[in-house]
Amino acid sequence: MKIAVPRISAELPLRNFNAILYEEDPILEECKVVDSVFENEAVNRVRLYNMVIKNCRFNHTDFQNIGMTDVCFENCDLSNANLSKSSIHRVVFKNSKLLGVNFTESSFGNVRFDNSVLNLTAFGESKLEKVIFHETALKGTDFYDCKLKNVDFQACNLDGANLEATPLKGIDISTSTFDTLTVSMNDLKGCKVSSFQAIQFAALMGLVIKD
Repeated sequence: MKIAVPRISAELPLRNFNAILYEEDPILEECKVVDSVFENEAVNRVRLYNMVIKNCRFNHTDFQNIGMTDVCFENCDLSNANLSKSSIHRVVFKNSKLLGVNFTESSFGNVRFDNSVLNLTAFGESKLEKVIFHETALKGTDFYDCKLKNVDFQACNLDGANLEATPLKGIDISTSTFDTLTVSMNDLKGCKVSSFQAIQFAALMGLVIKD
């Protein structure tokens, strides 16, 4: 599946993320942020546009209602940050740690998570369209009551993930792995799975499989 990539300028001036605290409106755009530490802060309705954010830490920061368009995060740590009710479009998270992030009630479009850690992250009641999870850890991640459209899970670890009340028609999880998965049988209709996963789901349904 092809998705739109971030539209980021080739030449961007360097800025420190803390500059957002001194803006009349919490907006950062057309810049590159490297090695910034912005932890345990609370800034509502932040707007990020046309940016590269690299080697930065945002642990335990409250970014509720954040809006991001055309942004690339690389080698960043957003663990336990609050990004609920956010709007995230044409954004890439590369080699980043998003352990326990709160993404509930958010909207994602043309977003890629690449070689990242999203264990115990919450996506509940979010809308995801044209989203790729590539070689990403999603252990214990919560997708409860999400709307998924053109979402690919490519070689991910989905062990213990919760997909209850989330229809999986057309969603491909065949290259991903899990030991346990919380999912309603009705929501599995049309989901693309491997033959081994089909056996796993049969076992979860209580079927006894004999050769």
